[in-house]
Amino acid sequence: MATQQKSMNVDLNSVFEAAASQFRGLNRNEPGQWPLLPKVVTWLVLGVAVVVVGWFLLLTTATDELEAERKKEPALKADYRAKLGQAVNLSELRKQKSQVEEYVTQLEKQLPGKAEMDALLSDINTAGLGRGLQFELFRPGQVVVRDYYAELPIAIRVSGRYHDLGAFAGDVANLSRIVTLHSMGITSSRDTSGILAMEATARTYRYLDSAELEQVKKSGDKAKAGAKK
Repeated sequence: MATQQKSMNVDLNSVFEAAASQFRGLNRNEPGQWPLLPKVVTWLVLGVAVVVVGWFLLLTTATDELEAERKKEPALKADYRAKLGQAVNLSELRKQKSQVEEYVTQLEKQLPGKAEMDALLSDINTAGLGRGLQFELFRPGQVVVRDYYAELPIAIRVSGRYHDLGAFAGDVANLSRIVTLHSMGITSSRDTSGILAMEATARTYRYLDSAELEQVKKSGDKAKAGAKK
């Protein structure tokens, strides 16, 4: 029994010694000439190193992506809460939208069309004459086209008594169509008759017809195209 155990130890020692001898005197510049065992061990070490390095690189990338997604979480939660609030109040928001559209429609009805402008100018003139005022100037200016409407300034100068001038301004404000008075100025006459002169710019507005809206849209598209260049 002792002889058998001694024989096994000798065999193992010889195996280890033979294996160790293959690693002695290796030329690093010529690995192709190494014995089989050093080649196998070297390939195993390199394979494990590549796997470990690749694993850590992959893990680092995944960690960065996870951190980036975590940073997005507060903004996504806030967006979710906002949209949830809109969804809860959807019926109320639709009701408000309907009310706004109705209000806009009412305002549009107060804007005359191109064919009604002459009648509106006549209404302004009639309002002044109805208060006993004397028109010294009533000159429509150049039409200014906006995005959805056109604006017509009218330079006016009327003379009359103070209360009549005030009543005229009120009559203009109460016309069925929108008319606003700007740059108002009142001066007194040199005599003692109590007659005052009022200068102002009356601005009235009308909606654009389909052809004018199309022209405005084309002009806007051309301006945007020019800005991009």
